[in-house]
Amino acid sequence: MSAPKHKKLIIFISIFLPLAVAALFGIKIPNVEPLTFLPPIYAGINGLTAVVLVAAVVAIKKGNRGLHEGLMKVCIGLSLLFLVMYIAYHMTSDSTPFGGEGMIKIVYLIILISHILLSIAIIPLVLFTYVRALSEQFDQHRKLAKITFPIWLYVAVSGVVVYLMISPYYV
Repeated sequence: MSAPKHKKLIIFISIFLPLAVAALFGIKIPNVEPLTFLPPIYAGINGLTAVVLVAAVVAIKKGNRGLHEGLMKVCIGLSLLFLVMYIAYHMTSDSTPFGGEGMIKIVYLIILISHILLSIAIIPLVLFTYVRALSEQFDQHRKLAKITFPIWLYVAVSGVVVYLMISPYYV
């Protein structure tokens, strides 16, 4: 398994996934109770992802490759679980507008927009980083991981921040 061999698939997933999520935003499942309990759960998953990402970096810095690999698989699993819950929520519930005004709204929008854009950018970064590890291209894996890790960590943490900022406005 090599990154060049899987490049087309990773690019396809990286384009398809955000487009599919955007399209699903426009689809509401009729006659279904809104899944309003999900946002704190998927925000918690984002927080847990951040903690596990940091633990994975600590593990590899201590030379524990097996633990690092396991923790990174957990991070990918948590991210997929987040995505499923996020889509389910938005297919059953109306989006909540941010109710703050002035500077706090500007801060919220900066965090939200950067979170969304980087959550799209992180998809190919995670996939290429993961494939390089699986193909034992550890030098290339390490180089890309130095870019992937801080972006993924920002996406996870900013997801929690966005939730905390908008949660007072949930109905």
